Amino acid sequence: MNYLDYISIDPNIRFGRPCIKGTRISVSDVLGWMASGMSMEDIMADFPELTIDQLKACLAFAADREQKLKYA
Repeated sequence: MNYLDYISIDPNIRFGRPCIKGTRISVSDVLGWMASGMSMEDIMADFPELTIDQLKACLAFAADREQKLKYA
């Protein structure tokens, strides 16, 4: 999956935070919901405009960022 098909960074939307394209829903919002115990199905029930691929793209984005971090 190429998460760039689903995630955009626009300085005019949510202060440049990575968001799901076509929405104002940030990647960190989605990750926070998942961390609090919401399933993908729960999130899609609350936000029917979202798809499973968009939610997976948020996970892929986070995983990619984690791999690019430099550790001591």
